[in-house]
Amino acid sequence: MSIHQNLLGGPAPTHLPDEPAPREALAAGTDPAEVAAAHPTSSLAWAALADQAFEAGRTVESYAYARTGYHRGLDALRRAGWKGHGPVPWEHEPNRGFLRALHALARAAGAIGEKDEYERCSTFLRDSSQTAADTLA
Repeated sequence: MSIHQNLLGGPAPTHLPDEPAPREALAAGTDPAEVAAAHPTSSLAWAALADQAFEAGRTVESYAYARTGYHRGLDALRRAGWKGHGPVPWEHEPNRGFLRALHALARAAGAIGEKDEYERCSTFLRDSSQTAADTLA
């Protein structure tokens, strides 16, 4: 028996490949718009834009940025072998961009009164990573 065997019978956790350039640029204080333009497939860059817009009261703009990051993340998850469900651990740092975009989408949907989208995204976040849901709440 493998020491890493999933004894619960569910899908294995999905771990996205590392993309250090957008993370390092954001950590260095580069404007998220510049990071997203340079790395348009980065969920992390779009999540940072969504957070920036939300904090400035631009909720609809935040929603659009978050939706872009969410869809970029779904593309990356599928390329990494994700089959539409299963854990996407917050503990694996490259997953955080997708999880942050998903949280930002739920937050913006709730703010504009899109209840079904808010519930769907909130549930998806908890199902993907309870740690992310707790950390980002």
